[in-house]
Amino acid sequence: MEPTRSVQTRSRGRWLLLLGILLSALTLSGIAASPAVAEDGSAASASDEYEYHFSGNVQYNDEPLEGVKITVEGGGFTADTETDADGKWTLGVPEKTEYKIELHEDTLPKGVVVSKGENPRTAEFGLTNNKSVNFFLGEGTRVTVSFFDQLVNRVVNGLNFGLLLALAAIGLSLIYGTTGLSNFAHSEMITFGALMTLTFANILGLPIAIAILIAILLSAGLGWTLDAALWKPLRRRGVGVIQLMIVSIGLALAMRYTYQFFYGGRTRQLPGAAPAEFHLGPLSLSWVDVASMGISIVVLLAVAFFLLRTRIGKATRAVSDNPSLASASGIDVDRTIRIVWVLGAALAGLSGILWAYYRPGASWDMGFQILLLVFAAVTLGGLGTAFGALIGSLIVGLFVELSTLWIPADMKFVAALVILILVLLLRPQGILGRRERIG
Repeated sequence: MEPTRSVQTRSRGRWLLLLGILLSALTLSGIAASPAVAEDGSAASASDEYEYHFSGNVQYNDEPLEGVKITVEGGGFTADTETDADGKWTLGVPEKTEYKIELHEDTLPKGVVVSKGENPRTAEFGLTNNKSVNFFLGEGTRVTVSFFDQLVNRVVNGLNFGLLLALAAIGLSLIYGTTGLSNFAHSEMITFGALMTLTFANILGLPIAIAILIAILLSAGLGWTLDAALWKPLRRRGVGVIQLMIVSIGLALAMRYTYQFFYGGRTRQLPGAAPAEFHLGPLSLSWVDVASMGISIVVLLAVAFFLLRTRIGKATRAVSDNPSLASASGIDVDRTIRIVWVLGAALAGLSGILWAYYRPGASWDMGFQILLLVFAAVTLGGLGTAFGALIGSLIVGLFVELSTLWIPADMKFVAALVILILVLLLRPQGILGRRERIG
C-alpha cells in the first residue's frame, strides 16, 4: 500500500501546486488591472501627476450636483473621481487616446436619471491637452460643438499630423530610392529621437531646445553608424533586397526591446507638453502645435532645396535612377548613400520628437505605432518619390483625423489604409510614381 499512498500524495501535490499557480495568476492580474489608489482610498489622486485632463460639470436644472461619481477608462487606464460642491470634476490621464467616461447613476439624487444614450460617453483630446465632458440633466442647457467647428479643428489636426508624418516618410523614401531597401527599422529611428530628447531634457536636465538639437545630431549619427557597420558591408557582399529587408525587421525588434529594457514600458512626457492654449475663431490651439507645424514646413522646404538645387541632391537623384550609370559618371555612390542615411535618420529623429508632443509622450514602441502609416504614405505618393511621400503623408494625416467625424477613433488608422488600397487600385505606381523617383 505504500507505493499507492506515495502516488496519491504526489498527485495531490501536483493539484495543489496547480491551484497555487492559478490563484497567484488571478491575484497578479487583479493588481495589474486595478488603478493606483491613494491612502484615502481614491484613485483620482494617483492621476494628479498627469498633464492631460478631462473635466466637466454635472448639473440638474442648472443646479450643481455634489458627490456624483465619474469613471474614466481607456488605454489600459482606469480612475474615479467625484464632483465637488460646485458640481465640477477633473481627472488626469496619461496619454491622448479615446476614453470612456461614465457617470454612476446610483450616486445621483433620487429621481434624477441620465438621458438614454448619454451615458457612458466616449471622448478624446483634440489639439489641446484638456477636454470638457459635461452632464447637464433635467432642463439644463447642454454645450455642443457644431459640425463646422469640429471639421475645422480636424483639418488643422490632420495637417499637423501629416507634416510630422512627412518628415519620417521622406527619410524612408530617400533610403528606398537609393538602396531599394524597405527599412522596417525606420520606426526605431523615429523612437530614438524622442527617447534621446527625453534622456537629455528629463533625466539630465538640459534645456529642451538644447536637448532637441542633441537628439537630432545623435539621430544623424545613428544613421551614419548603421550604414557604416551594417548596410554597407551587406551591400558589398551582394546581399539581395529581400534578405536586407529581413535583416531590417530583426534590427527593428532588437532596437525596440532594447529601448524597453532601458526606458521601461510606460509613457513619459517631454517638457512643455502642456503649454498655454489660445483660440482663433473655432480653432483651439497650443503653441506646441503651432511650433510643430512651423518647424515641419521649414525643414520640408530645406529638404526640397537640398534635392533640387545642391550637387549632393542631384547626385542622390542620379543614384536613385541608375546607380551604375551614376558611378560611371564619377559620382561616389557609397558616399551619396551614406549622406542619405544620415539625412533620413535625422528627419526620422525630428519626426519622433514632434510625434512625442503630438501623442503626447515618449515610449519604447511609439515609432512602431505609426510605421504602417509611414509606409502607407510612401506607397501612396509613389515608392522612392520624396515629394510623393510628402503628398501621401498629408493625405493620410487628413484622412486619419477627418474619418473620426464618422467612425470610432479606434478605427482611424484602418481608414487610412482603405484610401491607400483605393488609390493603388486606380494608380498602382502611386500619385507621383514615375521614372524620376527622387524629387
